[in-house]
Amino acid sequence: MTDLVAMGKAAKAAGRVLATLTTDEKNRALLAIADELEAQTETVLAQNALDIADGRKKGLTEGLLDRLLLTEARMAGLAADTRSVVGLPDPVGSEFDSRVLPNGLRLSRRRIPVGVLGVIYEARPNVTIDIATLCLKTGNAAIMRGGSETLRSNLALVNVIQAALEKVGLPQTAVQYIDNPDRALVAEMMRLDKYIDMLIPRGGAGLHRLCREQATIPVITGGIGICHVFVDETADQDSAVDIIENAKVQRPSVCNALDTVLVHPAIADEFLPKMAERMAQNKVELRPAGRALEILNQNGHGAKVVPAGPDDFSTEWMSLILGVKIMELDEAIDHIDAHSMDHSDSILTNNWHNATKFVNEVNSSAVFVNASTRFNDGGQFGLGAEVAVSTQKLHARGPMGLEELTTYKWVCIGDGHIRP
Repeated sequence: MTDLVAMGKAAKAAGRVLATLTTDEKNRALLAIADELEAQTETVLAQNALDIADGRKKGLTEGLLDRLLLTEARMAGLAADTRSVVGLPDPVGSEFDSRVLPNGLRLSRRRIPVGVLGVIYEARPNVTIDIATLCLKTGNAAIMRGGSETLRSNLALVNVIQAALEKVGLPQTAVQYIDNPDRALVAEMMRLDKYIDMLIPRGGAGLHRLCREQATIPVITGGIGICHVFVDETADQDSAVDIIENAKVQRPSVCNALDTVLVHPAIADEFLPKMAERMAQNKVELRPAGRALEILNQNGHGAKVVPAGPDDFSTEWMSLILGVKIMELDEAIDHIDAHSMDHSDSILTNNWHNATKFVNEVNSSAVFVNASTRFNDGGQFGLGAEVAVSTQKLHARGPMGLEELTTYKWVCIGDGHIRP
């Protein structure tokens, strides 16, 4: 039987070891993981193929299967991403807000590891490597629990990580995985506050709600999209079509992929058919409402058009479906406020006033001007791999890279000072 208390104790002990490592020692562990990923690619892919086969039998969507899939190219990418973390600055031990108080006390804040992270995630085996590399670089231990659909893949990747840790003389329990798919263990994990310092759920809205309601551990939520692009009346229409195509099509199953396009009425008659023609080339189904439906039904653009249902604009598609509406800027901001999950939203414009208004009033973790929502990513932001994209407002927002996996302690240095 899976003993989560024993895992928690082991993680806490391993975290104490990790917290004392130098940057060079942590980097050696990361390089060992990258080497081991390359050496065991065939083994991992064989286990992943079994997960994919089971997923197809269970009727998983193509979007979910794409999230689950590992290939030689993706494995090489994981190894490259791991090596890239080596080159990132180590935040642990850095001091900030240093100052000398009027009484002579020297005060500063020093970055330290959080301790033990618990991560619950679904259908994304690459997350296993992302978590491990970022946790190790920041001196944190990790306990992970993935979805049952990725069990073989995740166990194979954890074996890779633990083999690498053993080779460099670090405790294998620095990175642990709950290999029992029993859902009761998730509830137990959420109450392991004696050992887990921060809980990060990466999954659907149901998982996030469950963690917020039941966890006795601080929770960082994120990873759910419903992302928007607003095309205003001044936008370069050809560029706008390219950006929308990238945001929707480049990888439709991820959380920063585009779900809804909002178009200013002054350009709708001209722009929507152009956009629809490009979407047709990519087999994207359009779900328009109101005037957008009338325009798209009157034009021979070739795209499949289905009238939007009552819940379509509150849906994270994770597939080749795109909602479409026509509205002005203020309406678009209100629409985003009502339907967005505060993840990634973009305005396409040549009007700086409009851009500024959008950036100031849209309260998402990342707001873009004339750029694809797909850039809301730790690697694209230069943070290295990410453990999650936080959409909450405390501690961390947006891609959670190295700095977001640290906390700090106050350091106060005196010279015989006593409080009067």
